Amino acid sequence: MANILLGATGSVAVYKSVELVRSFFKKGHNVRVVLTPSAMRFVLPAQFLSIGAEKCLWKMFPEGEVLGQTHISLSDWADVFVIAPASANSLGKMANGIADNLLLAVFLAMGEKPVIMAPAMNSRMWDSAPVQENVRRLKEIGCFFVLPAVGMLADGKKGIGHLAQIKKIEESVLSAICG
Repeated sequence: MANILLGATGSVAVYKSVELVRSFFKKGHNVRVVLTPSAMRFVLPAQFLSIGAEKCLWKMFPEGEVLGQTHISLSDWADVFVIAPASANSLGKMANGIADNLLLAVFLAMGEKPVIMAPAMNSRMWDSAPVQENVRRLKEIGCFFVLPAVGMLADGKKGIGHLAQIKKIEESVLSAICG
């Protein structure tokens, strides 16, 4: 049994992260969720809590927390941090050390623990030079990627950028845990 921290960003594919949490929970893992403000335009914390997540957090400075140490306590708790989906915006911020929300602050605090990213975005965004440079930089610092698949995208066209299959993401997370 592992402590899996799932980060969900503002990609339209974020609804699939609910399924990922359910699957980890059914396998006996402890799961906590961190949402970006943009992710909350698509999903609600209650969706994650109702299917087994212990916590679902999104505030950088939660009510009653004086020191703002949520990102540190989450990174201490987690055995692995999986970000699924990882949006182009969040990839760019992580590649450049920007921490303007809780998920990004947790990313910076993970230290040597495994971080797995499963990007999802429109194929034109995925294929863009800046996104590919950000992916290269993140791989260079030790992040693992479950690359997007070809599938139907939000614009109704088929292309690369579709979130990888849940099973493929799970396998990557479990491999990182077992090591």
